[in-house]
Amino acid sequence: MSQNTSSYEVNFDGLVGPTHNYAGLSSGNVASTGNKGQISSPKAAAKQGLKKAMSLANLGLKQGLLAPHCRPDFSTLRSLGFSGNDKQVIEKAGKKAPEVLAACYSASAMWTANAATVSPSADSADGKVHFTPANLNNKFHRMIEPTVTGRILQATFPDTNVFSHHKPLPQSPSFGDEGAANHTRFCQDFDQAGVQLFVFGRYGFRADKPEPKVYPARQTYEASQAIARLHQLSDDRVVYAQQNPEVIDQGVFHNDVISVGHQNVYFYHQQALLNSDQVLKQIESQFDGDFHFVQVATDEVSVKDAVQSYLFNSQLITLGQNKMAIVVPEECRKNKAVWDYLQKLPSLNSPIQEVLVYDVTESMKNGGGPACLRLRVALTSKQLASVNQNTLLTPELFSQLNQWIDQHYRDQISPDDLLDPNLADECRTALDKLTQILNLGSVYDFQR
Repeated sequence: MSQNTSSYEVNFDGLVGPTHNYAGLSSGNVASTGNKGQISSPKAAAKQGLKKAMSLANLGLKQGLLAPHCRPDFSTLRSLGFSGNDKQVIEKAGKKAPEVLAACYSASAMWTANAATVSPSADSADGKVHFTPANLNNKFHRMIEPTVTGRILQATFPDTNVFSHHKPLPQSPSFGDEGAANHTRFCQDFDQAGVQLFVFGRYGFRADKPEPKVYPARQTYEASQAIARLHQLSDDRVVYAQQNPEVIDQGVFHNDVISVGHQNVYFYHQQALLNSDQVLKQIESQFDGDFHFVQVATDEVSVKDAVQSYLFNSQLITLGQNKMAIVVPEECRKNKAVWDYLQKLPSLNSPIQEVLVYDVTESMKNGGGPACLRLRVALTSKQLASVNQNTLLTPELFSQLNQWIDQHYRDQISPDDLLDPNLADECRTALDKLTQILNLGSVYDFQR
């Protein structure tokens, strides 16, 4: 493992939107359902995420930003029969179907690990960087995201000579796709061919195969296969692994809640995968060079503690030659078993030599940790120059966005605030300004 100055893994963090609220919409996500109805702090949430991103940029990492979605989603509300002007639509939905209004107000697109699956040019037959927005069809409040996500990705990565943008997979349960939350890429350097690990929860066409019994498995094997085909990946550089159904039923709704990989390191819980030994052997056999498997045993950290702390919903980042850091949420420090493990992690025989703790409490309360907030994109220097430069985080942009947040975000949002038509107006005003700051063009419905 090395840090190649001609190629980078760029983290594109999702800006938390102005309507950040706790509607408890995501069954299977313990934090999301457990905090339903609480008062949220959009301004604090946006600043926590932005501060984390800037801190990593200050460590020398390349850092970008993805714009939030506009909420509520009026086009979806109108497609469901709520008519009239915007104020009337909100009033009618709030009275007749408050749960639908809450879903259309969800700010869940902030978790950009679910935005798309990305494959770099070194792995793709046509030498392009490939993006496929996730269809997120397991949850209504998320399946309304892919169209705008695709627009934002195309505005962020606009050069079609360098970047290839695909449509989301069909909106069928058989092709449920949750994006990079169930996808990991291993490599020596970011511009070298790697091994891509796709983790799925169930088979879309095989009722005889094991699947969870309490919570739904959101990613299918068939969806993972389809993404690999679209991205023109070589069969001998792809590994498919089924997530352990028993951990899904304990609240591990995505693979990034139970494992994380980076370059030549796979950090995972003992119970993360079915047929774990076979999967690990396949990864090792396909990978060029030394590989480090860092397994966390159940008797050291239980699945329950892993879910509560989001130990594995962390970021692994390269700080230098053979040195990585693990970026974890503050909640890891509050869990004794997890913190005891992290204290000894740097002494183990792996490149993970440092633990960095960040406060992303507002995101955590809604069910997303540091890893949920970022989409990883491996780029060469030339490809990085083709990215929309206004979306790359700098101290100047950091300052400008903090001022933008101060100007446009509320300190608090309660469930009753979703009935306030002024909140919708505030969101559109804020995002219209943001598209100018980030030079995104007209990505939102209200701008088109």
